[in-house]
Amino acid sequence: MHQDQKGTRVVELEIDGEKRLFDVDDPVLPDWVKDSAFSSGDYPHKKKLKENEYIRTLTKLQKELVKVQFWQQATGQRVMVVFEGRDAAGKGGAISATMAYMNPRSARIVALTKPTTTEQGQWYFQRYVSHFPTAGEFVLFDRSWYNRAGVEPVMGFCTQEQYEHFMEQVPRFEKMVVKEGIHFFKVWLNLGREMQIKRFHDRRHDPLKVWKLSSMDIAALSRWDDYTDKRNRMLKETHTDHAPWVVVKANDKRRARINVIRHILSSLDYEDKDESAIGEIDDKILGFGYDFLKK
Repeated sequence: MHQDQKGTRVVELEIDGEKRLFDVDDPVLPDWVKDSAFSSGDYPHKKKLKENEYIRTLTKLQKELVKVQFWQQATGQRVMVVFEGRDAAGKGGAISATMAYMNPRSARIVALTKPTTTEQGQWYFQRYVSHFPTAGEFVLFDRSWYNRAGVEPVMGFCTQEQYEHFMEQVPRFEKMVVKEGIHFFKVWLNLGREMQIKRFHDRRHDPLKVWKLSSMDIAALSRWDDYTDKRNRMLKETHTDHAPWVVVKANDKRRARINVIRHILSSLDYEDKDESAIGEIDDKILGFGYDFLKK
């Protein structure tokens, strides 16, 4: 990234072997982004899901989530969902859609800030474990310990030794989580590159969303390939039978939210479950592990 003569932030990107300049502060979205955003990353659908269909479907799913909470309160079952993904892939929106009608006394979001000095001296997983669900709780992590598999090594916030140590430990750590009896889900929201740029642009020029665009996001624009490499290794080495990665192609936020919730509901054996309300998962946009990204 560099400053041009007007002082605006201009990022030089290489996309499909071609150099592109993206001015973060220009209110006009470039045609090369606009024309290919929705289809980027080989997204399989041509158009967004219609709003009325989205709302109708989501409402049915949210009613099922309320049933899940009653079941949890009656049985003490614990549910934990980790949301990871590309920047601007829609993690916050998926979490909000899931939480919208759940009782906040027994459902909560965990979105940790950077570690304190004390936490930096702890076992890496320690500060996350303290936020795990107790009996009857439904906990959603807006990013998690997987910061060490992507953001931290790409942006230089951890050493290579710390990164390798994490990659070695995490499958064993998650096996303990599952053996403890926690219903554990890992969701990776994937995003096409042009769609990410479009969403960054939308945030920059929407006064209600501008707080969502950080300097880290802008710095990450030119590190797309680095993030891709780390994502691929993470999905290959930490996708296990006991803790699989659910991968969702998220260019359409509506479809992504619906299919994430469908997956969670389909995996839980709760009382008064309505399979017809849950519906069928769209296997064009939701699958498992690194292999799904290659389709």
